[in-house]
Amino acid sequence: MAENAAKRLKTSEGSGVRIGTHNGHFHADEALAVYMLRLLPTYANSSLVRTRDPALLETCHTVVDVGGEYDATRNRYDHHQRTFTTTFPGRATKLSSAGLVYMHFGRAIIAQQMQKAEDSAEVSVLWNKIYESFIEALDAHDNGISSYDPVKVAEAGLEKRFSTGAFTLGAMVGRLNPNWNDPRPADKVEAQAAEDARFVMASQRIGEEFSRDLQFYTSAWLPARTIVQEAYSKRMQYDPEGRIMVFEGQSVPWKDHLYTLEEEDGTDKKVLYVLYPESPTPGAVWRIQAVPETESSFQSRKALPEPWRGARDAQLDEVSGIPGGIFVHAAGFIGGNKTFDGAKALADKACAF
Repeated sequence: MAENAAKRLKTSEGSGVRIGTHNGHFHADEALAVYMLRLLPTYANSSLVRTRDPALLETCHTVVDVGGEYDATRNRYDHHQRTFTTTFPGRATKLSSAGLVYMHFGRAIIAQQMQKAEDSAEVSVLWNKIYESFIEALDAHDNGISSYDPVKVAEAGLEKRFSTGAFTLGAMVGRLNPNWNDPRPADKVEAQAAEDARFVMASQRIGEEFSRDLQFYTSAWLPARTIVQEAYSKRMQYDPEGRIMVFEGQSVPWKDHLYTLEEEDGTDKKVLYVLYPESPTPGAVWRIQAVPETESSFQSRKALPEPWRGARDAQLDEVSGIPGGIFVHAAGFIGGNKTFDGAKALADKACAF
């Protein structure tokens, strides 16, 4: 679907098209949808019309989050229709305007960033990954879908230990709307212009986060996959049960790739500790990191032994029986040693503890 959309748009490239969306209180999904479109040549110099007037929307080349219509052949991307149930391939979350725009144009955006063909394997991997890591949360937020099943949460009697302060992308965009008691121009045209300026600010702000994510996944996350695969394939050299994985040159973003490799392997022998030099320079100190249960979890599969936690330098040497110790975090998820041999000895001992 994305490839067809991109090809269709080439016919109007550079024509200064108009993007339409609704006026009034704005949200993260249409703010990001507009930003993503403007990353593409067709929309680079596009103008923006914020209105609910059907006649004005009809004059727009592309309309997002308003109009009551989803029709990619006409570049109409609203999701508020009662009959709308579209989801991203392989996912269950109903799309918002951000998800719709990303589903149709995400491949083109990624391909442009990577200078690869839209149908390349690398683009396909990232198209799925960026949806899951960034876009889906916005789709869920706009459609009122909780991260956890509220019924099951209630049945379990779970309560938040503290307020998260609404630290989400959706809340960040929401805070850029005018407050109820902010002064507003009496003139309707001036008032709309002031509101539109806030929307442009919100679109740029959430767009910066998207672009950082895109940059990370194209230039750091994807190249790291090969390095993690190599380290994973060598893990039996360091431990007969494959519990220790070593990055011989430098560390890379490894967690997501490790979980994928283990899942593909179907093995019960999970990696417990990852060793890596603090920097690629000769003589760098070494880190030992416990693998978390999940990428975002604070719980480790096997935390470093409790007697080591919070110990440093000579005290760590004494409690661990291994020279060259630097520290072990009080939570037991990471530690350090002056040499690889020392970090490896810590890992061996921790596995057997």
